[in-house]
Amino acid sequence: MKIKVVNKSKHALPEYKTEFSAGMDIYADLEEPIMLKPLERKLVRTGLFIELPKGYEAEIRPRSGLAWKEGITVLNTPGTIDADYRGEIKVILINLSPDVVQVNDGDRICQMVIHSYEQAEWVQVEELTETERGEGGFGHTGK
Repeated sequence: MKIKVVNKSKHALPEYKTEFSAGMDIYADLEEPIMLKPLERKLVRTGLFIELPKGYEAEIRPRSGLAWKEGITVLNTPGTIDADYRGEIKVILINLSPDVVQVNDGDRICQMVIHSYEQAEWVQVEELTETERGEGGFGHTGK
């Protein structure tokens, strides 16, 4: 699949780091480092603008190493970029660690996964088909 991209950042385009990677690393495009205090969130620029084909979305997800080592994650995970959005991709990072964490220009801050999707059409009915699970919700199968 080919996706149109405008790169106004100082960094390389997102890329898959291994042959079977689902996500591409996205880089911070900053004029100066960002200091994230514990429980603080900031919107981080990437300098990337994309044009997805109809029927596709891009999901912004945390990087596992950044989450584990630094306590930094993406706040609205997964963040969805719709096919008709043409603005800059920005990422909401939050610091869940007890320490101040510095985010530098060029840091890999998240990953992007491209997905196909379908739009649903609602069919209003009076009742739903019965299942064995029924209305069993949170914790209904036990520990």
